Amino acid sequence: MMIVAASFGAAAQSPSMRSLHSKAHKDQLANVKSRLDMTVISDRLKEDVARREAAVASEGSLSAEGLTLANDLIKEARTHLGKRYRAGSKGPSTFDCSGFSSYVYRQFGYSLSSSSKAQYTQGRPVERKKLQTGDLVFFTSRRSGSSVGHVGIVVSADPQTGDFKFIHAARTGIKVDDCKGYYEGRYLGARRIIE
Repeated sequence: MMIVAASFGAAAQSPSMRSLHSKAHKDQLANVKSRLDMTVISDRLKEDVARREAAVASEGSLSAEGLTLANDLIKEARTHLGKRYRAGSKGPSTFDCSGFSSYVYRQFGYSLSSSSKAQYTQGRPVERKKLQTGDLVFFTSRRSGSSVGHVGIVVSADPQTGDFKFIHAARTGIKVDDCKGYYEGRYLGARRIIE
């Protein structure tokens, strides 16, 4: 029995057995390393995708400070609801459309031109489905033909549909409207002033 054990032990120590054992061990390690590498790579890819999606989702989004400012701007605008329209008037008791938007923004330190056509060149353009509270929205008017003739300030917006409400100095006075009907057909674009 002793001889068998000795010969078995000797066989276990032979170079060919050590080589086979070593190769099997290396293969197992390579397989584990490969699975670990794939897990790490997969996790990194998931993190990268999540980071990129968050960046796209927040692209152009207002910071918390910007959002607070935009909401305060709308509160100010709402204090003028019902005030009368008067062509060329810049407030604070009567307004025309661009007089109203420039007046409201001026209360927060922003200087906008006194015409809607010139305001359409200020800030940066914004796609309709990316509208946010405080953005300026522009429309044609009966007198302006196909160019800018009217401006309002976004009160709320739905990024799924592109629908929005805006406050503006209409001929009937300062009011909030939906971009539907008359305004839907006259919508030209939007600009972001608050970043």
